[in-house]
Amino acid sequence: MEINFKKLTECKIEDIIKAWNRGFEGYYIKIEMTPDTFFHRMVNEGLSMNLSFVAFHGEEPVAILVNGIRTLNGKKMAWNGGTGVAPEYRGKGVSRLLMEEVLKIYEKEGIEVATLEAIKENERAIRLYKRFGYEIVDSLVLLNGTREFATKLDTSIQVKAIRPEQLSQKPFYHENVPWQCQWQSVKAGESQIYYDSENNILGYCLYRRIWSKEGKVEKVIIYQLELFCEIHREIMDMILFSISGEVGNQVEFMTINSSLSNPAIQYLQANGFQKTTEQVQMVKRMN
Repeated sequence: MEINFKKLTECKIEDIIKAWNRGFEGYYIKIEMTPDTFFHRMVNEGLSMNLSFVAFHGEEPVAILVNGIRTLNGKKMAWNGGTGVAPEYRGKGVSRLLMEEVLKIYEKEGIEVATLEAIKENERAIRLYKRFGYEIVDSLVLLNGTREFATKLDTSIQVKAIRPEQLSQKPFYHENVPWQCQWQSVKAGESQIYYDSENNILGYCLYRRIWSKEGKVEKVIIYQLELFCEIHREIMDMILFSISGEVGNQVEFMTINSSLSNPAIQYLQANGFQKTTEQVQMVKRMN
């Protein structure tokens, strides 16, 4: 079977969307895209149209792989932001061809570290990535929970709101986190730093609020929540209240690709937040 590849910049939009939606048909989570949502994601998460590609069998778009590249800790890093193969082409070697093609791109671009995430239950994909030199380095979870605060919380904890770009310059900021949790991927994001009464740093949060048509915060997506202190109900309630800013209104909170080893995430999971998805983070060190 002959498979040809085209950069997204060389493809018709209908072929790109067909390749994506067929590629993720029957996937563990529903991620069907429209042209608007697809390009919104490409822009928001810093993915590259020129370094992403569609696989064709003749004129038929049968698979897709999207990539992003940025420099972290002085190293050029690539992220595989989605690899999908149409159902009737699975198990026929197309995934292997996609990986061979993307590694050629990484080598040409001088990539030093390649990363991706895979759903924990997707054993076939994980085996494929391992075959191409990727190793599991962490377990990541998506958590969901709701909170409603009847009154404004009275606390001695101080909150300083700063731009995510400023947060990245702080010495305590964690740069080496999954791609979608890095400040560069959080367009329209916000961040806060927390201090105690003696001005000691307690931690920080990188997040994005989603508003209802009535002007109320209905959802907060947490990309990073790092605490450098003992975690207890007062500080966690204060943080959730502070990032939502809502009184008397139930707000949904969702964490994205948070490490299971993070004490703040462990606390949330032990106190009412439910795990919706678990992924493995995988890394390949390029020679």
